[in-house]
Amino acid sequence: MKIKQLLKLVLINIYQNKVRTFLTTLGVIVGTATIFLVVAIGAGGEAQVNEQYSKLNVGTIIVMPAQRGKVVDPLTEKDAELFMASDNIAHAFPILQGSGDINYNNFSFNSSFIAIPPEYQENNNLTVQQGRALDDEDEKKKHKYAVLGAELANTLTDGNPSEIVGSNISINRRKFEVIGIFNRVGDTGSHSSYDDSAFIAYSVGEKYLLGTRANPIITVQATGLETVQSAINDITNTLNETHRMGGAEQFRILDAGSRLAAAQESARTMSLLLLAVAVVVLIVSGIGIMNVMFVTVKERTKEIGTLKAIGAKKREILSQFLLEAVIISLVGGLLGVILGFFAIPLLKYFELPALPSISGILLGLIFSVITGVFFGFYPAWKAAELNPIDALRYE
Repeated sequence: MKIKQLLKLVLINIYQNKVRTFLTTLGVIVGTATIFLVVAIGAGGEAQVNEQYSKLNVGTIIVMPAQRGKVVDPLTEKDAELFMASDNIAHAFPILQGSGDINYNNFSFNSSFIAIPPEYQENNNLTVQQGRALDDEDEKKKHKYAVLGAELANTLTDGNPSEIVGSNISINRRKFEVIGIFNRVGDTGSHSSYDDSAFIAYSVGEKYLLGTRANPIITVQATGLETVQSAINDITNTLNETHRMGGAEQFRILDAGSRLAAAQESARTMSLLLLAVAVVVLIVSGIGIMNVMFVTVKERTKEIGTLKAIGAKKREILSQFLLEAVIISLVGGLLGVILGFFAIPLLKYFELPALPSISGILLGLIFSVITGVFFGFYPAWKAAELNPIDALRYE
């Protein structure tokens, strides 16, 4: 039997049983669409994580007190200088963090303020969208200037941040002139959001806002991602040598790179769990294909007997029924992919990140074809093994 004839017989049978075939295909459609969307959600999740951390130097290490409140043996600017003695450390910046009421035009908002050395900005991807950044002159002369995070500027001005540049705000009743607004940064690996914070010069924060309550946090940047662990070891050794009252144990050392890796791993794990669910759906639909193929074999027993009587070989009977199963699953796979594309905007509406990809399409189609071959083979083999005489006598 030629391929053309074989295909014609299969298509005729599918057409004659189109309602049953469609119902069988539904499982494959849902399974394939699920696999396509799972891969899309996984890719979207990883892209979102990478974007969220894209402005964060993954070689960043943050050293802070282990407990809140007054620290008996706090970090100092001297510690930052000692950290710089390590060959594994490129930069070390002491910063001061606090919180309080930030007031603008009689609107008060409780948020964070961060006192930083001017060079901290360039090395931590803090770039201005309006105005200017803090500079060395501001640090030396203790200018009471502030640069606001994008979200804080937006909140204080009710969505019109450009008006605040050049105006005065108060931080804990101390007046500051706003000289700029930073671009959005996102997650920084710290416990304070840069986007919701006001930035001032380190000397200004120490003198006017925190005074004796100042407990610095030190932000360290390793020379590379591969030297992060060595840098952490060097920091630990330095703290043990210089802080005799409790050593490194009284401080927390946070590795920003490990946060990124953990977030990526979490996104991948969720994708694998969803993929497992999709595979289960396809297996269930495969069982449906098998059941339908068994029913088809029974209904066409006489037809099989006739084909064998006129010389059809076992291989040709096997190919006919197997091809039917593959076509059902492949059509279901294609429809599933199309359904997946239509579902992408719906996912985005519910703020679920999803990026369609070639790998998602191929994976969905491959799984659907495998389902058809695997679950269609046994009924096809049973059809091929029928005795022609028994088949012709079948009622």
